[in-house]
Amino acid sequence: MLEVLAPGPLATVQDRGRPGWASIGVTRSGAADRAAAALANRLVGNDADAAVVEVTAGVLRVRAARTLLVVVTGAPAPVAVDGRAAPFAAPLTLRPGQVLALGVPAVGLRSYLAVRGGIDVPRVLGSRSTDTLSGLGPPPLRAGDALPVGAQAGEEPVVDVAPVGSPSSRPVLGVLPGPRRDWLAPAAWTALTTAGWTVTADSDRVGLRLAGPRLERARPGELPSEGLVPGAVQVPPDGAPVLFLVDHPVTGGYPVLGVVPTGDLPAAAQLRPGDRVRFRAV
Repeated sequence: MLEVLAPGPLATVQDRGRPGWASIGVTRSGAADRAAAALANRLVGNDADAAVVEVTAGVLRVRAARTLLVVVTGAPAPVAVDGRAAPFAAPLTLRPGQVLALGVPAVGLRSYLAVRGGIDVPRVLGSRSTDTLSGLGPPPLRAGDALPVGAQAGEEPVVDVAPVGSPSSRPVLGVLPGPRRDWLAPAAWTALTTAGWTVTADSDRVGLRLAGPRLERARPGELPSEGLVPGAVQVPPDGAPVLFLVDHPVTGGYPVLGVVPTGDLPAAAQLRPGDRVRFRAV
């Protein structure tokens, strides 16, 4: 068991998500930075689909009830065990009663805590992930929660430390033309792929709201609702684009100007309010 003493601004249980349920209105969800979550599981010897704790903006504190092998990846938050500095992106052992604490990351937004054996909460539609849009899965963590840890399998991992770089606060994301590019003025695509954009405060796991030049419509009216995917760049009537992340709605009626490839979404998931981002046509 891992006892939550303080969850920070937002901490949730996440795995690789629940694909295949869009037809009933359920998005995939899962870890926002899948690369960082996958690395955390590899470092402690877990299966790829083991559940981890996704920590937003740090300040998580947890206590081990038994000896546990853990690791923290993603946004490089300072790590401490019983008040003493501990390594980041390197497996470490927590003894019974020891407290692991994360500080606020200097860059990036989401850190991942993996425990050997995985967080063993019940599955909902095949996944242990918290979907903040639909409410499926376990609720966001609260002080006093007790997280069960699964049985350890296989040999102990031998990795010492993972040489990973820090997330960028000014990334350049690839973007493909979207299916409704013709609903926007020709200058809108040029603006999307040449201007700098700022992440606004009303961003979350559903999507990033971006401030920059207004993207003008070429047609009046609205589209019928149609399917959406992670990475879709949708343009509401106010002309300010939204880049959808893992908890996006499965349908929407605003035109999709572009789509960010899956491989660039981990970088987008680490952006926080005030960060700058650019798009590169691919």
